[in-house]
Amino acid sequence: MASHSPSSHSATVDRPLVDRHQRTIKYLRISVTDRCDLRCRYCMSEAMTFLPRAKLLSLDEIAIIAERFIARGVTKIRLSGGEPLVRRDVGDLVKRLGGNLGRGLEELTMTTNGTRLAEHAPAMVDAGIRRVNVSMDSRDPERFRYITRHGDVAQVIGGIMAARDAGLAIKINMVALKGFNEDEIAPMLAWCRDEGFDLSLIETMPLGAIDEDRTDRFLPLTGVFRDLETRFRLERDSYKTGGPARYWNVDGTGTRLGLISPLTANFCEGCNRVRLTTEGKLYLCLGHDDQVDLKGALRDGGIAGLDEAIDAGLYAKPKRHDFRIGEGEGPAVARHMSVTGG
Repeated sequence: MASHSPSSHSATVDRPLVDRHQRTIKYLRISVTDRCDLRCRYCMSEAMTFLPRAKLLSLDEIAIIAERFIARGVTKIRLSGGEPLVRRDVGDLVKRLGGNLGRGLEELTMTTNGTRLAEHAPAMVDAGIRRVNVSMDSRDPERFRYITRHGDVAQVIGGIMAARDAGLAIKINMVALKGFNEDEIAPMLAWCRDEGFDLSLIETMPLGAIDEDRTDRFLPLTGVFRDLETRFRLERDSYKTGGPARYWNVDGTGTRLGLISPLTANFCEGCNRVRLTTEGKLYLCLGHDDQVDLKGALRDGGIAGLDEAIDAGLYAKPKRHDFRIGEGEGPAVARHMSVTGG
């Protein structure tokens, strides 16, 4: 991948990223691929249709767009998918973006399913990544295989331990699913506490058509938290990662419990995030279809065209999402989570 320094993309923050609701955008999430080597039931249909490779942004284009966001004030970038580590040569992108750390970019992170983490963790650390989020909804082998349709939880846990040994801080992302893994939430938190990992619990989000009814699986985190309070000493923690989670310290240890509650505790007021898809579309909100085509803007108009498209996107950014879940409610948007990125 060709190398470009941030200064070649106008490193002066002369056009801050402020939306029409006066929220400053500091956080860019990038889906480097819509493909994944797992098929989690709440995320994907079993028979998915993925984008033709010819429609994807090149890794060089992803880097150019990311560096332009850094030049305009973004301080945190998270790489996601699909599963980011299935994209060939993604390590080159990680290394290049890591070169922006300390030059406008304050943090580079990744969300992964962990299946390839053992292989990639050392290079991620060398590139400047210091923490990763690993999606794992169960530690029970049969449950994990069921929810992912074919995954091996031992492989994921092995990747987590290898990443920790390489020097990465670990946060486990666990989607709370009624009647499926709610009995594992407290044990998962205890395991994270004992291993020195953080845990974020996430309410299922109505994104994309899947093969099951999300209403049957929706588990409000308000009740989950009340149960956890009876089992652990939870103290509110002011820790912030730039994302939507609210945090609590667990039993006076270094472990934090995060809650991401898009349905029971709306977090839109302070939204500082936008999302770039692997196809080059900039989505302004998970719960809306508003988007602008940054790939076309960059290819047709260079950096000036890119800036114009970003500005148009900021103006269109909605005040809040429209997530609803219940009997008869379809998905909030047609696209799957794997398209927009976690």
